[in-house]
Amino acid sequence: MKDYSDIIDTPVITEKSALKMQNDNVYTFKVAKSATKPQIKTAVERAFGVKVKSVNTLNTKAKDRRVGKYTGKTKTYKKAIVTLEAGNTIEI
Repeated sequence: MKDYSDIIDTPVITEKSALKMQNDNVYTFKVAKSATKPQIKTAVERAFGVKVKSVNTLNTKAKDRRVGKYTGKTKTYKKAIVTLEAGNTIEI
């Protein structure tokens, strides 16, 4: 199996994404900034052996964070929201 870690970075596990996984068969991943929707679709299909229905992407914005008197920003990343065909699941 080819390694798709250059496109798919990590799954995003939050309360909202966990509910989407269980109820709507929708999975969320951090992906490379330069990755396109067709590249993400191919990578998910080949890496996990599933059929992808659609891919939506968004670039997150940096948020201000403070630690004591020091302020900084969180890192930005590209997020892909992948909807699978009925009957397909990914074990995360």
